[in-house]
Amino acid sequence: MTTSYRLLNEFESLFKGKPYQHRASNQNDLICAEFFEDLLTLARSPKFVAHVESKQCVVNAGNKVHGVRARRGDGTFGELVPGETPTLSKDYQVSRGIIATIEIGAECKVLSKAMIKQIGRVMNDMRDQVAQFRRGTGSKPITVAIVGVNHADHTVGYEGSQTWKTGWVERVNAATGRAQRQYHKHPIEEAAEAIKRLTQEVRPHYDEMLVLRYKATNEMPFPFNWVDISETQRDYAALLTKVSREYEQRF
Repeated sequence: MTTSYRLLNEFESLFKGKPYQHRASNQNDLICAEFFEDLLTLARSPKFVAHVESKQCVVNAGNKVHGVRARRGDGTFGELVPGETPTLSKDYQVSRGIIATIEIGAECKVLSKAMIKQIGRVMNDMRDQVAQFRRGTGSKPITVAIVGVNHADHTVGYEGSQTWKTGWVERVNAATGRAQRQYHKHPIEEAAEAIKRLTQEVRPHYDEMLVLRYKATNEMPFPFNWVDISETQRDYAALLTKVSREYEQRF
């Protein structure tokens, strides 16, 4: 289902009609880029709109804030370094360039399978990123966490040429030659616990957090569905509104 929000459409495109590759390096950057476009389209912050239209502020096109030794995050928006020339990509309204400060920092994670196994690393990464956003920028950035959590009754993962399906899996032990059965929980069995831990241990570190509840089996014909598209749209609209209001107050 196509929505009026670019971020939701971009997220859906990760799964629908094609296998989801969780190791793709730029997909979270693309999702966060759409967040800034949606923020501009909403136009609830006159300051944000003015800063974008004047190209005073841009989305970071580099790997870091100029002069600051810190990981930039999946999406950062801030003041353009004076003298730099911003660029504008096709189909986008928010320019890109090298930034001197961070005004908004967004971090995105997608949990598709084996969620509880990796939740500790994911939470550590997200908590660390907040500190990275604030490091040496001379500003108090608005921080946003975006997390996709799969609710499918089963799913498939891809590692190179190999596929891994949730549920019971039989493998041969290389040392003994004996077959062993292992059970890998389906996404729906882990989703609630993953969201609970993220809410308790990550949400307090960010100004805003959006949980995207979706269903993707990641197998032919690669269907995608939102758990509740109306609720997802409302949650996202509320987040955009709150970030807009906060931008007016801080910058």
